[in-house]
Amino acid sequence: MDDLKSKYLGLIAEATDENSLEELRVQALGKKGEISLQMRSLGQMTPEERQTAGPALNALKDEINSGLIAKKAALADAALDERLRTEWLDVTLPARMRPKGTIHPISQVTDEVTAIFADMGFSVAEGPQIESDWYNFDALNIPGHHPARAEMDTFYTHRAAGDNRPPHVLRTHTSPVQIRALEANGAPIRIICPGRVYRADYDQTHTPMFHQVEGLAIDTDISMANLKWCLEEFVKAFFEVDNVELRFRASHFPFTEPSAEVDIRCSWEGGVLKVGEGDDWLEILGSGMVHPKVLQAAGVDPSIYQGFAFGVGIDRIAMLKYGIPDLRAFFDSDLRWLRHYGFRSLDVPTLDSGLSA
Repeated sequence: MDDLKSKYLGLIAEATDENSLEELRVQALGKKGEISLQMRSLGQMTPEERQTAGPALNALKDEINSGLIAKKAALADAALDERLRTEWLDVTLPARMRPKGTIHPISQVTDEVTAIFADMGFSVAEGPQIESDWYNFDALNIPGHHPARAEMDTFYTHRAAGDNRPPHVLRTHTSPVQIRALEANGAPIRIICPGRVYRADYDQTHTPMFHQVEGLAIDTDISMANLKWCLEEFVKAFFEVDNVELRFRASHFPFTEPSAEVDIRCSWEGGVLKVGEGDDWLEILGSGMVHPKVLQAAGVDPSIYQGFAFGVGIDRIAMLKYGIPDLRAFFDSDLRWLRHYGFRSLDVPTLDSGLSA
């Protein structure tokens, strides 16, 4: 037993990796290992011999096991030390400059508008961008002869010859979302509907695809006074001014009655827009009281409920607030433009810390 002990403890000490250590374990303690064979021979001994040989063999087995475990731990420590030595990094070196992502002004302004109206109790509703002719026009009291329904103004989806199903369009406004929300939830309701809309137009102030947010508030006692207050509070919060003066001009929209275009008092000094002062007026949105036929189309009783709606172009108010001269630049994917007008990813708009802080 002393020879076995010396032999295996010496071999364990000389082992250089875990594979050779495992081979030694099998050679000594495996089913056919030398120590295991000695353990089996106990049955052939007399009781007096077993009393001496048994404890000695168990002690030898435990000592070999302990030697194997200790050597395995030492090999693991040595491997870790080598890895740390070869993978060493000087943390005092300057970091590599990484590309800085920026938030697009459209996304930023959408978040700003959402934060403002959320504070007034409006929730956000969304809907499909490909709409049926009924949701986009008929449900909104837009007659069949209206110019907006002509193919020169609206993108219609392709239909095969003989297809008699109702036509579909790329929505020309987010008003269909209001109809869907009323159908699904009924009244009272208070929502805004931001999203992409499409019209066949393209110049410095128009693009075939742009962004719009519409608001809808329906209840039993809502009036134009509520609409005026809501829009005044929105303009003050969005342009971050203390005083603002709005001018409501009578207009016509098929889906509201009465309808009003909304202008804001402003001034232009050196090409810079200043809101709330000066002698100029700038149109910023359209609004009005929801037409009874629109409420009926959405399944709401107009003899009980009434309310207001408004729509504003997100791209347009982004240009006004941040001094962006050309609408087409929003869609050019020019990183230089985005680095100039974009916002840091952590600039989350809140009414407490400032929308554009």
